[in-house]
Amino acid sequence: MSAQNDTPSSFDYTPSYYTESMNPWQDHPELQGEHECDVCVIGGGMTGTSAALHLAERGYKVILLEASKVSWGASGRSGGQMIIGYNQSYQDIKKMVGKDDAKKLWAMGEEAMSLAKEQINKHTIQCDLANGHYHVSTKKRHIAELEEYLEDLESAGYHGCKILNREEVRSTIGSEKYFSGLYDPNGGHLHPLNYTLGIAGAAENAGAIIHEHSKVTHINHGKAPKVHTDKGIVNCKHVALCANAYLDGLEKKIDNKIMPVGTYILATEPLSEEEANNLISDNAAVADILFVLNYYRLSGDRRMLFGGEVNYSGKNPADISKIMQKNMLEYFPQLTDKKIDYAWGGNVAITVNRLPQFGKIGPTTYFAHGFSGHGVVLTGLAGKLIAESIAGSEERFDVFSRIPHRSFPGGNLLRTPALVLAMAYYRLRDLL
Repeated sequence: MSAQNDTPSSFDYTPSYYTESMNPWQDHPELQGEHECDVCVIGGGMTGTSAALHLAERGYKVILLEASKVSWGASGRSGGQMIIGYNQSYQDIKKMVGKDDAKKLWAMGEEAMSLAKEQINKHTIQCDLANGHYHVSTKKRHIAELEEYLEDLESAGYHGCKILNREEVRSTIGSEKYFSGLYDPNGGHLHPLNYTLGIAGAAENAGAIIHEHSKVTHINHGKAPKVHTDKGIVNCKHVALCANAYLDGLEKKIDNKIMPVGTYILATEPLSEEEANNLISDNAAVADILFVLNYYRLSGDRRMLFGGEVNYSGKNPADISKIMQKNMLEYFPQLTDKKIDYAWGGNVAITVNRLPQFGKIGPTTYFAHGFSGHGVVLTGLAGKLIAESIAGSEERFDVFSRIPHRSFPGGNLLRTPALVLAMAYYRLRDLL
């Protein structure tokens, strides 16, 4: 099963393994007419549902508007990998924001991991949570890079990870391709769609109101914001803009700070317990350190979920299954005879510096986006910090807002060709 092009016109989920194994979710009505609340949250992904939950728990009246279905975008299609920190080294973060803010950012990155696990336990979310994450090297030169990565983590005060040699990696991961690995027992993986639906359900239980099929067309910012859809208006005191890769031009001021990038995943047929153990014996998540990386893990019913590739066109390849199967078999030829049951794609949002962008538009609109591959963990924290800020404690949100961000060169018309050229260089480097 291959995914359709990535547009919300169908107002339904993109078919995937996740949608076929999703927990029960009742359709929510479209916004109609004029409504009032304290905070209008735009976007029903991990960030938006987290913001709605934390705000509702603080006693705010919350209305969440989702253009399609809750967790329709990246939150319901991603690799589900829980990776500590950011898509930048701690040392590079220090160069960007200074030592004090770098320490605060790293501490909040660790908090984000703990928060995700705490929410899963607190709200009894059935999302196949599993512990452990590996970064693995596919080139000899990567051995030193992983050792430097471990030093970087420890310089940030993050301990407990360890370097594995080729034999140690091979004893756990059933591929001959790797030279070494870095294991983090605190990382992990989960079913991202069920996780997000669980957070959304918890937000509803706390009092938040959710409207699906309610695409926002315009926001009037200011002291008395108005959020418009085709059939309704929300009058509110604050807005939380949590659209991420699906901002889709809604706010021109921040649209050019992120780039939607397509990535793809396949799911094999279910494997036997022995077959699954021979692939990843401890059921951890795995990602290599190529620039155009591959990432994979086992599902709750023992399928191989193998992801990777990048695309900037906004249109999915004609045969996702064929492309991703070829990639998977390069690392796991023992899966040659296994049927591919599902293949799909979706957009993640990256920033120029690969760090998330938090900020405000006017005095009352907060936004957070551009998690650059680390969204499974960082989005929950983003929602919490938005809630803190609206409640009057902006200090932690402001640490993120001080991260410097540049626009992608070339504007909306030329930024994609420019990035394609840059990525061609890095893809070539991956091959050397």
